[in-house]
Amino acid sequence: MNSLKNNKLKIINDPVHGFITIPNELIYHIIQHPYFQRLRRISQTGLTESVYPGARHSRFHHALGCMHLMQKSLNTLKRKNVDITLEEENGALIAILLHDLGHGPFSHSLEQSIINGSHHEEISLRLMEELNNHFDQQLTLAIKIFKGEYPKKFLSQLVSSQLDCDRMDYLKRDSFYTGVVEGNINPERIISMMNVSGDELVIEAKGISSVEKFLMARMFMYTQVYTHKKSFTAENFLISVLRRAKELTREGKNIFATSAFRYFLEENEKEGLSKKGLEIFTRLDDSDVLSAIKEWQYEDDFILSKLSKNIIQRTLPKSFLFDKELSENDLLLERSRVESKYKIDDASYFVEQTTIKILPYNKSDNPINVLFKNGDVREISCSDKSLLTQFLQQDITKYHYHSI
Repeated sequence: MNSLKNNKLKIINDPVHGFITIPNELIYHIIQHPYFQRLRRISQTGLTESVYPGARHSRFHHALGCMHLMQKSLNTLKRKNVDITLEEENGALIAILLHDLGHGPFSHSLEQSIINGSHHEEISLRLMEELNNHFDQQLTLAIKIFKGEYPKKFLSQLVSSQLDCDRMDYLKRDSFYTGVVEGNINPERIISMMNVSGDELVIEAKGISSVEKFLMARMFMYTQVYTHKKSFTAENFLISVLRRAKELTREGKNIFATSAFRYFLEENEKEGLSKKGLEIFTRLDDSDVLSAIKEWQYEDDFILSKLSKNIIQRTLPKSFLFDKELSENDLLLERSRVESKYKIDDASYFVEQTTIKILPYNKSDNPINVLFKNGDVREISCSDKSLLTQFLQQDITKYHYHSI
C-alpha cells in the first residue's frame, strides 16, 4: 500500500447536514478508493426519480451522511461518560461509512436480480475484507462492529438497528430530495437523547416522542415514496427487463451489454460470489444497466424492446394498490388478454401482482429501549408515555398490480 499522504480535503459541504468533516487520513483514503467512489454512480432510491424528479442522489451522499451522524452520536455518548476509545470511534465510523459498499446498480431494485441469492450486506462485508488487506488490517475492528461481534453492542446498533445512523440519514436525505416533508426528521434531537445501558443503546425517556415521530416518518416514506405505485411499477419493469435479458442471453442471442454487465447476464455467479465475480462487481454501476436498456429499445425481441421503452421513455402502465389481492384466475385472464393482443408467449413480464408489507416498528427485532430517570430500561411500546408505538407495530399490507 502506498504511504498515506497529507489529507488536503477535510470538509465536505452536504446539502442535508451542512459541513461534514473527514476525521483522519485513513478515512480520507478509504473514501478516495475506487470501491467507495463507485457509490457516486449508484442511485440511492432506485427509479424513484420517475415520480420525484429530485431523487437523483447517490449512495455516496448517503454513506457520508451516515458517517456524519455517527460522529455526532459518538460525541454525544462520550459527553455522557460512555467509554469509547479512539480506536473504537474510528472502527464505528468506518463500519457505517462502508455499510452500503455492496449495493449494486439501482440499489435495492436489482438486489436479487443481478446475482441470485446474494445480499448487499454480504458483498459489503467481502469488500470491507478486501479493503482491510489493502489498508494493512486497519479495518479489523470496523469489520467486527459491522458483523455485530464486538462486545460493546451499542457500536453495532448505531450501524444497524431500528434506530441507527443509516435510517436517520436516509429518511432525512430522501425526504429532502423528494420534497416529501412528512418524512422529515430531526436526527440531532434523537441523537441528543441517546445513552448506553449495559453496553446497549437506549433512548432517554424524554426522547420517546421524537423516536415515535421518526417511526411515523419512516412509515410515511414507505407509503408515499418507497412503495409509490408508479415508481414501484418502474422498478418491477427494471427487474423484468433484466430477467428477459438473461433469458435471451441463455438462448444464445447477442444483446448489447458492457463487459461487466455481460458477465452477470450470462449468470456466471449462480450461488454466492466468486473472487473473480467480486472484482467484476466493483466495475458495475447504474450506467452499465442504463446504457444497455437504452440500446435494448431497438432489439427485435418485442418483450425486451417494450420493457426498455417503457423504462427509458417513462411510458409506464397504470398501476393500482389494493387492500385485497386479485385472484389467480383474474391474473390468468389478464395475462391471456395481453398475450393475445401483443402475440407473445409470456405476459408475466407485463402483468404482475406484488405483495407489499410495511411494519414501521418490530419490537421482536432489536427493539428500541428507553432509559428512565430511576434507571429502569423498558422496551419503548411498554412505556406509559408511548402514544403511537402500539399502532406502529401493526402490519400494513397492500397488493400492487399493473398491466399494459
